[in-house]
Amino acid sequence: MPLLLKQLKLARFRSHWQPLADQADAQGWSPGQFLYALCEQELEQRQIARQQRLLRGAHLPWQKGLDGFDHQHLEPHHWQELQGLTRQTTWLLQAENLLLFGPSGVGKTHLAIAITMAMAAQDQACRFFPATTLVQLLQKAKAAYDLPAMLQKLDRYALLVIDDISYVRRSELETSVLFELICHRYERKSLLVTSNQPFREWDDIFPSGSMTVAAVDRLVHHCHIIGIKGESYRQKAAAARVSKDSSNPPT
Repeated sequence: MPLLLKQLKLARFRSHWQPLADQADAQGWSPGQFLYALCEQELEQRQIARQQRLLRGAHLPWQKGLDGFDHQHLEPHHWQELQGLTRQTTWLLQAENLLLFGPSGVGKTHLAIAITMAMAAQDQACRFFPATTLVQLLQKAKAAYDLPAMLQKLDRYALLVIDDISYVRRSELETSVLFELICHRYERKSLLVTSNQPFREWDDIFPSGSMTVAAVDRLVHHCHIIGIKGESYRQKAAAARVSKDSSNPPT
């Protein structure tokens, strides 16, 4: 039996059929009840394994959920909107985008990671990229005359995260591939973009005003826009450490 189950790739069956068979005998289960219990455990294990694969495939820099986010710098309606987005995947199915704006250190990347994790938990394939890393990947594909194939390859992800788009240098070589990505996914697949610059400063990202307008137009057409205000958490933490050290000088 274990050999047959291994060949059928029923891992959970193989490890649990005997204990469940003993339980079925002891409790007088019908064959149908026994088979149902086995199938239920197999499906549960496969779902857990798939979610783990999706999380690994997202290439997150770390894992942090929404519960650990300090939302004091968010407007209450924005916080409610974010919570709602993590609970369902309708916005991905409708190819809607999510833009997170705010100064450095207020938790934009944390939110992007938390949302990615929530979508992976709901069986959605996602991919997280620092903006500069993504641009380098697209540039390499374009240099090899393989950009269309790379854009199609990225279509496997229902959600593509572009973190810190403001750090992309303003040049035709860099931003042209980023613009092509935005155009390619428009009304087809979702983007989550974080930025420490408002739209009015995106001329510093794209080399021409017309390209900026076209990129923003496609991003915001079907979009949720969240603004985060406040002081950098990292700066506050550093200031707290300095204050603590100054109040407790070495002896």
